[in-house]
Amino acid sequence: MIVSITTDPESRETVIKPLSQPALLRALSGCAIWTRYDARSEADVVIDPPAKHVTVLYDSEVYTHLPALAGIARQPHLRPDGSMVREAGFDASTGLFGVFDARFFSVPEAPSRAQALDALAELRGLLTEFAFGSPHDEAAAVSAMLTAAIRPSLTAAPMFHVKAPQIASGKSYLTSIVAAFAGPGSPSAIAFPGSEEECQKLLLATLLCAPSVVVFDNLTTDLIPHKSLCSALTESHLTGRILGVSKTATVGTRALFLSSGNNVDAVRDMARRCVTIVLDPQVETPAARQFDGDPLSNIRAARERYVSLALTIIRAWIVAGGPATACKSLASYGQWSAWVRQPLLWLGLPDPAERVFEQLAQDPDRETLGRLLNVWRGVFGSTPAMIREAVARAESTFEEKAKALKEVLLEISEERGEINRRRLGKWIARHQGRIVDGQRFERASGTTSSERWACKSVSSVQSVSIGTSAESVIRESVSDEVVEESV
Repeated sequence: MIVSITTDPESRETVIKPLSQPALLRALSGCAIWTRYDARSEADVVIDPPAKHVTVLYDSEVYTHLPALAGIARQPHLRPDGSMVREAGFDASTGLFGVFDARFFSVPEAPSRAQALDALAELRGLLTEFAFGSPHDEAAAVSAMLTAAIRPSLTAAPMFHVKAPQIASGKSYLTSIVAAFAGPGSPSAIAFPGSEEECQKLLLATLLCAPSVVVFDNLTTDLIPHKSLCSALTESHLTGRILGVSKTATVGTRALFLSSGNNVDAVRDMARRCVTIVLDPQVETPAARQFDGDPLSNIRAARERYVSLALTIIRAWIVAGGPATACKSLASYGQWSAWVRQPLLWLGLPDPAERVFEQLAQDPDRETLGRLLNVWRGVFGSTPAMIREAVARAESTFEEKAKALKEVLLEISEERGEINRRRLGKWIARHQGRIVDGQRFERASGTTSSERWACKSVSSVQSVSIGTSAESVIRESVSDEVVEESV
């Protein structure tokens, strides 16, 4: 699609707008003088661009004469090699269009570690009155600031979810602080979609405008892993059909995704795509607390200064040669780990992604699968068994192993008090190959008409450290190589 970049003078929010046919006609009128020969006057006369040419251009699917737009950068941004784009306008190497005033940003050419530590101290000063659940949560909040500052430069970044045990704990306020690092506007919160179809339409319509932040505020249910949301958090583009237009659009996903809620979590496939920040005021009435400062107002009054501090931390790590600290790898987010996790670990903070690995270990599906694997091995050993054999064994005997098997089978596939064999078979097939406690389900080879499943012992994949050289870390971030891990 042909698009234009516009800035709202009141909200100061810059967005991408698809050009309509009338707007395209106006644009063509402005970039050329269109004429036709008038026989009566025997001279060329100025006319509007012919409707035929406007329609052909509008309906085209390929525009080789126009640069491809990857997104909007609302502050100085990084190239894949770690160098910084300091001037506004279109940057051909990144495909980003910068909409900022470079005069108000001050990032040293080669910041030192001492300058990075000073910058980190100022950013942490914004968070002193938040009641974080652990030091890892504070580190995660700082990493959210850094992610917001460079989100257009990252091909993929995790979602940040702020969780608290009760209302008025500061969840929405913290998300507003993080969002201020992404852009000068004040993003509006949207409701979390209830279905995959709704989620796809919502994301496509929202990302078509290239917002700096997408906020799901005050969730009442867990973060459900809708397929399109999972794709938006790990892929650089999302494709879908635009409502009201006979075109399929491919939009960039370089927006920062934020969410908040009371005692709601990222579950299943969202567990590895979401960094949770826990707030715990440990008081009966959090709304009655008194605060001395207003960090959000401070950031909005001097946004360019605080964004410069975040960029200084990242650039200092790159200039220092990218010293790598050993940590667990996070699949799909190699570039984010290199430019956000590593600088904070280098400066002495705990791992901001620690909650991700806790979520993976506490995933309900993982726990259920682990229980099923253990009781399946207790009943059948390593001998392959069909689903109907497992159900028959669970329902025909009162021995402890069979009772335990029946309990977990009912939990997975109960329907009207009975075990639904079809649902059970689909559940096991969906989880085949996943390793829990050194075991996994494997399909058994054979000529029987029904599938047979065996519980096999395997060696779990251990934690993988990020490379020890800056060159290897940056190379990983550029190519976005993925290292899968079993936790």
